[in-house]
Amino acid sequence: MRTTDFHYDLPPELIASRPLDDRASSRMMLIDRASGEISHHHFSDFPDLLPPDHLLVLNDTKVIPARLFSNDGKIELVRTDAPDLDHWWCLVRPGKKMRDGHTVQVGESTGTVVKTNTKGERLIHWDTPPDLEEHGHLALPHYMDREPDKADRDRYQTVYAKEEGAIAAPTAGLHFTPELLSKIDHTFLTLHVGVGTFRPVKAEDPRDHEMHSERYVLSEQAAAKMEAAQKIAAVGTTVTRVLEHLVRDRKIAACHGETDIFIYPPYQFKAISALQTNFHLPCSTLMMLVSAFATRDLIMEAYARAVEERYRFYSYGDCMLIV
Repeated sequence: MRTTDFHYDLPPELIASRPLDDRASSRMMLIDRASGEISHHHFSDFPDLLPPDHLLVLNDTKVIPARLFSNDGKIELVRTDAPDLDHWWCLVRPGKKMRDGHTVQVGESTGTVVKTNTKGERLIHWDTPPDLEEHGHLALPHYMDREPDKADRDRYQTVYAKEEGAIAAPTAGLHFTPELLSKIDHTFLTLHVGVGTFRPVKAEDPRDHEMHSERYVLSEQAAAKMEAAQKIAAVGTTVTRVLEHLVRDRKIAACHGETDIFIYPPYQFKAISALQTNFHLPCSTLMMLVSAFATRDLIMEAYARAVEERYRFYSYGDCMLIV
């Protein structure tokens, strides 16, 4: 297995840099793993296409405006974690201006670099934490090739977002509306999507890739509902990773923690039997996960069809339902 086995060619014009006016009007490809059949639909058909007896599990994390700029505009920071109110781990650019002991001003707040970890993140101590709502910006994915605008504050967020902490949206859920959800038996878990989801796989052999870690929470109510369910359909790769991380002897229990599970072919899924997800970047860990679920050959065929049919790709793009 090589990382390049998960490459495909994508015309740049198929990258969706902005959302559709109506969330549920996205197109949706249906992939049947048993028959290998691929068919084309709209997301509004989702309740009718989801196989019966499935509990839908979604990620209710809420995206925060985690990207900040210094008052002089020379330093960019992206908050990746906050051990407490006054200490933030941040990605910074340029790094040479933010060595240990250096300071930065954001609004009325002054931050001092305490230390740097092996990933290049800076632990910053703030005299007063910056107000993210006033000074923060959404950290949109680089492939959108634009700065966020006012509309993104609403649209780069699921309609059920609740628990603040994500840097990136769990994009498979962006298609849902309250009306659609009301027709489907569902529950939620929380996984705060970090910048690691965009990190490329640089190793020639993906098994040498160091997978990023992300925090999750599963409530007692949600765990009980999942245990009682006959089958589980995951909305997105974030939900998939949490459930596959948690399943032990086919039992899911309430808990919280971090997962760095890396799913790639071959892998025997124990928790989920259906997956709804967006179209992912070539050679990414997410591309490998869906290839493990539906086989690499079927996924590569599906992506080739999606390009032919002019589907919209990535965060604001269309999606697929794999059953």
